Amino acid sequence: MHLQEQNRIDENYKKDKDWLHWGPYLSERQWGTVREDYSVDGSAWDYFPHDHARSRTYRWGEDGMAGISDKYCNVCFGVTLWNGKDPILKERLFGLTGPEGNHGEDVKELYYYLENTPTHSYMKHLYKYSQNEFPYDCLVSENKKRGKDDLEFELLDTGIFENNQYFDVFTEYAKADSEDILIKITIENRHEFAADIHVVPTLWIRNYWSFREQENKPVIKRETKNGNDYVSVSHEYVGDYNFYFDQADRLLFTENETNSERIYGTANSQPFKKDFFHDAIINNDFTLSSTKTAGTKFAPLYVVCVEGKSSVTIQLRLSKEELENPFDSSFNATFSKRIAESDAFYAAITKSKNKEHQQIQKQAFAGLLWSKQYYNYDVETWLLGDPKQPKPPEQRWEGRNTNWKTLRNHDIISMPDAWEYPWYASWDLAFHCVTFGLIDPDFAKNQLLLFTKEWYMAPNGQIPAYEWSFSDVNPPVQAWAALQIFKNDRDKTGKGDVNFLKRMFNKLALNFTWWVNRLDTNENNVFEGGFLGLDNIGVFDRSHGILGKGKLEQVDGTSWMALYCLNMLEMSLEIAMVDETYEDMATKYFGHFVFIAEALNQISKEYVGTWDEVDGFFYDKLVMPDGEYIPIKVRSIASLLAMVALLCIKKETLDQLPKFSKSVDWFKKHRADNLKFPVIQEYAAGGDLLLSLVPKDRMQILAKTVLDENEFLSPHGLRSLSKIHKDPYNISIQGVKYCINYEPAESTSSLFGGNSNWRGPVWMPLNYLFIQALVEYYKYTDLVKVSFPNNATNELDLKQISIELSKRIISVFEKDADGNRPINQLHAEQYRDSNFEELILFYEYFSGENGRGVGASHQTGWSALVANLINEIQ
Repeated sequence: MHLQEQNRIDENYKKDKDWLHWGPYLSERQWGTVREDYSVDGSAWDYFPHDHARSRTYRWGEDGMAGISDKYCNVCFGVTLWNGKDPILKERLFGLTGPEGNHGEDVKELYYYLENTPTHSYMKHLYKYSQNEFPYDCLVSENKKRGKDDLEFELLDTGIFENNQYFDVFTEYAKADSEDILIKITIENRHEFAADIHVVPTLWIRNYWSFREQENKPVIKRETKNGNDYVSVSHEYVGDYNFYFDQADRLLFTENETNSERIYGTANSQPFKKDFFHDAIINNDFTLSSTKTAGTKFAPLYVVCVEGKSSVTIQLRLSKEELENPFDSSFNATFSKRIAESDAFYAAITKSKNKEHQQIQKQAFAGLLWSKQYYNYDVETWLLGDPKQPKPPEQRWEGRNTNWKTLRNHDIISMPDAWEYPWYASWDLAFHCVTFGLIDPDFAKNQLLLFTKEWYMAPNGQIPAYEWSFSDVNPPVQAWAALQIFKNDRDKTGKGDVNFLKRMFNKLALNFTWWVNRLDTNENNVFEGGFLGLDNIGVFDRSHGILGKGKLEQVDGTSWMALYCLNMLEMSLEIAMVDETYEDMATKYFGHFVFIAEALNQISKEYVGTWDEVDGFFYDKLVMPDGEYIPIKVRSIASLLAMVALLCIKKETLDQLPKFSKSVDWFKKHRADNLKFPVIQEYAAGGDLLLSLVPKDRMQILAKTVLDENEFLSPHGLRSLSKIHKDPYNISIQGVKYCINYEPAESTSSLFGGNSNWRGPVWMPLNYLFIQALVEYYKYTDLVKVSFPNNATNELDLKQISIELSKRIISVFEKDADGNRPINQLHAEQYRDSNFEELILFYEYFSGENGRGVGASHQTGWSALVANLINEIQ
């Protein structure tokens, strides 16, 4: 099939045309981020709050609603609204800071990513805007009253959408060309009576000049041609553009500069500051506005009365070209064409005939693509400060990220989401890339490669975790993700990108060594690692709460490293098929995996492993300086991760790599002579080789536990903590009492900054890993039938179980017989409304009991894996 969107993707990566020069790269929240924090104590939320955002210039980025920017965020466009009642313009999304929320930071808005294509040739966004005053104070005060045992107080709980007294604001973009962007803003009044709205589509330039010397200050200037107004944009880095718009009530100009009087109580040199539009529109005072015809921030103002149950559309266009008639018949024709091309592109991607599944996939892809953000953070410059600004406090050199002075981020990166997590997390991103591999494998490859660059990866080989603490340790899933993308690409094209694997392998070898040297302090092949992205799923903070000088040997840390070994082994085998110099590396990682497997499973007489023979479970082990070891008997998904580390090496591969095959034979004989554990699970001369961290007898035991509805199996996937811990698990260590209990949704624990939520809910990425492991076991073992659920009379093979588990996860997004989606359980009635029923949010995680959405409401990043699951069950 001839797909225009695929042609654009190909053009872009061949560098024939830069289709990705403009995209949805504008963050939804720049305030309250580490980058903008120049405080003494690192209190990012307090140093730059939402209340400052409309008046204070950002240093490292910009934010806005439904916005776009060039790839370096120099020129930005976003939608600003005012209903005539709010105390401020709706210029950016509002939410609670970490200290204000009873379950952590939380966006308090209703918006949806409806569509997006890989080249952003067509994008569609929906924001729901109340016709009554936005309840800023109510949201803050009510959530302050609520404790961790209470639900969060959400925007829908305030009642402002009752009687359909709101606007649906649709923002659409269509690219006529890579530098010609068509924009439509459609305001639909869902109420039966007419209502007024101010629409303020805003174009502005990121401020460098207030921080460093800039030879030519950019400018947006009013122009007139044939009696029609438009503005020109002149920027020394981006070039020249023209911004066209439907005839407006007023044209507003100001400067993207800090209102020092409002923020610092010092006099302004002139009145045209970042928040000038707020004052002029809300006070209906345009006395000064008519005197200014150029600036660095511009908006045409539309004061619109929208009749009940009707809509109004505003047209705009940002183009390199000088256009005589920017809104001729080709304008709407381009939108129609791009929408049809988007439909055709996604029809070719999906394997499902189910219309609802197709809609879930399309919105999952949309959220993933809308969360591509410009991210700028040069740590050394951030620490030193800028020449035109006050010098930062010296105390910052003892604070956050000071050992990451080589880190210089200045790229488009896939974010977990654009509001609650407007910064990358390295292991989240690896999962994002697996879904990106379905729609834009080149972007996925480039994202993984980016994090191995010398200006990302530390000189010692550590990959940065996330901006709140780059030195935290995220699970090493980059090699796994690279293999998923490689295989998917090979399946589609018939040829694997071995050069990509080589580039990843060479850098990840450095990262692997960092893990071994830093996180196996007892040098016994059982690893530590701290919270490992799992927000302290144990009884204490695994990063900072370990007593004395004890070391916590973690099943998940060890399992991640076993998986890492197998991933590196598989990568080296794939490369060795075309470059024999990598065959030695395959032997290296094979041997290391054997040692890790032996250690975890309690092989030698000198070492007590983590497997509990009585309980039939792996447990973390606290090793004290005097040699005492204390098992931490928490039944969590962290321990079950041992099940996902497996690899089958096909006979054909072994035949083509005789040197590696000979090493396997030697290892098998040598270890068999010294140890009892058959770490090489399946291997006969001339056959396939199966490597598994968990031996078959223990796998059978764990499989029953995983599939037990009284433990891990929920109606909507695998829980992160066994339901058996409804009766809390208690342990006393050196006189200190610790406790953990099963909590299916929000956690009441205050571990990890008060946002510790791995105590029962269903998490998409780990479920995805388990499903893949089940499929792999099905192919290569005689573990054929297992009760599903456990203790049921029916038995299924592992492939069938993987499909049933996938269906349970997918079901959180599906409508039931009554038209309810489990994710919407708290607001089911609202989502049965015709203007809500097809709208889907992709939450951070899901209740272990009923599947309702919990945590970040727009974390399509790793929850987009549902799109992969839908394809894989077909």
